[in-house]
Amino acid sequence: MKRTWKSFSVLLVVMLVTALMAACSDSSGGSSKVSVGIVLPTKDEPRWVQDEQRFKDALSDSKYTTEILFSQGSSAKEKENVETLLNKGIEVLIITPHDGAAAASAVEAAKKEGVTVISYDRLITNTDAVDYYVTFDSVAVGAAQGQYLIDNSEGKDVPLYLYAGAASDNNAFLFFEGAWSVLQPKIADGTFKIANSSEAEKLKDKAELTRDELGKILGQVTTNWDPNEAKNKAQTHLTAASADLKGDVAVLAPNDGTARSIADVFGTDGDITSFLVTGQDAEKASIQYVIDGNQSMTVFKDVRTLVKDAMGIAVEILDGKTPETTGSYDNGNKEVKAKQTDVIVVDQENVKKELIDSEYYEASEFTGL
Repeated sequence: MKRTWKSFSVLLVVMLVTALMAACSDSSGGSSKVSVGIVLPTKDEPRWVQDEQRFKDALSDSKYTTEILFSQGSSAKEKENVETLLNKGIEVLIITPHDGAAAASAVEAAKKEGVTVISYDRLITNTDAVDYYVTFDSVAVGAAQGQYLIDNSEGKDVPLYLYAGAASDNNAFLFFEGAWSVLQPKIADGTFKIANSSEAEKLKDKAELTRDELGKILGQVTTNWDPNEAKNKAQTHLTAASADLKGDVAVLAPNDGTARSIADVFGTDGDITSFLVTGQDAEKASIQYVIDGNQSMTVFKDVRTLVKDAMGIAVEILDGKTPETTGSYDNGNKEVKAKQTDVIVVDQENVKKELIDSEYYEASEFTGL
């Protein structure tokens, strides 16, 4: 009887030690579990590298953890990244899709695991597996770009060169839609004449374009968000342009990276007397271009606010709360609840106020201020 009790006692101690070790293991494993998974499209654009640090900072004082992965312009890598994060037990996925439609399968896998999906800055389309969309008002961005060209152009028959982002990015359509909404009346009344798109020329009398019509124009003037592609297109267009399509011109460039490339091309053409060129993102290099007069404007989207909004929604979800939204967007399958952030036009007149005084950048990072 004593031997049996002693054996039982030893077994009980072993079981307790095993349970204690398992608890310790669970505790340490719990600390490595990721609360919020973030997938960004590429490390090759300054914007997304800056976002990486801002996301890290946003959760630095939180009990929640995050891991950030980059897709490097590949939808296959993007899906692989989502699977990696799902294996780490994420509860919220924040994702900026490389291709809005192709990302659907990746987020559908996340939804099957009960993960809340936040589409960040670019909308994932044609799926019901998106819960929230955190965005700048993309139509307003394009409208601001178009209005700047209107406000700063003089005379009639001003040659208008149109460029757009990637046709795989839903935002590119929204930016162009916004720009067209304000430029079209001025194209129709002869203030501007389209210089580089036969599809846009065909539709110049139409105020509202269908998705298919927008797609046809984008097919001709897309830069794919690639500065080199923008440079090559601009060179091709200027080589083909007749004398009446040069002189003082206006250029709708979709973002800062493409704007600088296009500005470099237009700036070296001896038959271009002056040019206005738009941009967006307030990239450091483009702010210097604005100061130097090589880029006319940029649309400042304060990413600090966008990151804060995205992380705010994520934390509210993790805390079991219902996030507040300010609107919705049709992604082709559902109306996705959205949190929108305002945008600001920046040019030489207000660059110091908006970007230096607001501590977005430091004055020491620029010359000529």
